[in-house]
Amino acid sequence: MPEATPRWRLDATPDPTACARTLATAFHREPALSWICGTSQTVRTHWFTTTLRTHATLPGALRYAVTATSDGRQVASAVLTPPGAAPGIPARAAWAARTGLRCGPAALGRTLRYLRHAETVCPPGAWTLEFIGVRPDSAGHGAGRLLLDHLLATTPAPAGIFLTTADPTNVPLYRHLGFTELQRTPLGPLTVTAMTSPGRPGPT
Repeated sequence: MPEATPRWRLDATPDPTACARTLATAFHREPALSWICGTSQTVRTHWFTTTLRTHATLPGALRYAVTATSDGRQVASAVLTPPGAAPGIPARAAWAARTGLRCGPAALGRTLRYLRHAETVCPPGAWTLEFIGVRPDSAGHGAGRLLLDHLLATTPAPAGIFLTTADPTNVPLYRHLGFTELQRTPLGPLTVTAMTSPGRPGPT
């Protein structure tokens, strides 16, 4: 009997703009992005596009995507930052200018508040899982779990992987995957939970 064709395919070098479109759709009701961008899909797409293009310039930055084998459509994406990596002053200034112009000064200010908070609680030497999301029409079919399992197994993170979430429904899921809670912090209307995974050396 022939083997069934896998439903999903993992892409380790996805285009940043494609990932931005996927994440903008995946985060359409996520509390932090709703606070930053409001309800506009256009603003949210601009925000992710500007942010991921800047992130792609970081040495060692990782992006993953899951696509449907049937039609090649990207259904999920994840973005990770290596320890200590940050945009240089020119890149950060360009990102701020584009974000302020396309998304508005309120979105820029709230993004900077969120980033400052995340930077203060990130454990030294940890990778940061910046974003992971699945398109709503593909949720619940294993694409997100495939992505998480892959990045947790392959990221060379002896000091662990750090993340923040403003969605309380995500906390039990990450706990189930081995993350532990570091702290909960009020930020504007949000309650931001910081979590970290056990250290893993990555594949040999």
